[in-house]
Amino acid sequence: MSKEKTWSHAELCTIAVKWLKRPNSNNGHGCHVAVSEVRSGWSGEVPDAIGFRQAGYTPHDGSVVVEVKVSRADFLADKKKPHRIEGGLGNWRYFMCPEGMIQPDELPEGWGLLWVNSRGHVKPKAGAAYALWASKNHWSHVDALADFRQDSDWQGEQFILVKHFSRIGDAEDLNQKLREAWGEHSRIA
Repeated sequence: MSKEKTWSHAELCTIAVKWLKRPNSNNGHGCHVAVSEVRSGWSGEVPDAIGFRQAGYTPHDGSVVVEVKVSRADFLADKKKPHRIEGGLGNWRYFMCPEGMIQPDELPEGWGLLWVNSRGHVKPKAGAAYALWASKNHWSHVDALADFRQDSDWQGEQFILVKHFSRIGDAEDLNQKLREAWGEHSRIA
């Protein structure tokens, strides 16, 4: 008889970041950038994982938050947080937990649910990702994203992006190096 895997919070955060970056065609959200456990302001929300996607098409563009829960007590306490009651980060929001720990009918309105099985595979159970998984039709995809889209704390999200972007060094130096590289690439081609 095999023993069921016990996931740590850190392990599920790592899985969440990988899932956020996974393309829609592989049951992910297709985020271009994803990070874990970052503050959204000096006293703001700290999402377990947040990703950002930009495709140039508003219904698809935005932010995705994944809140990791490794115990029922943590999930039940989460409902009392001010940013859960008043809004918060993420145009799309999910709870991620070990398989079966949270049920879809227990979710706050508009939230999705991701189960992680003992092998580390993410199984969408509710929300936009579930609707995307259930129907591979392009228009169902657009409808699912629109149906589950929420207003988000864009100032907190901007804080995250700017603080992380500033950590790479001088943005203009990087921009110039990228332009030079593309110019050289075009010249060679």
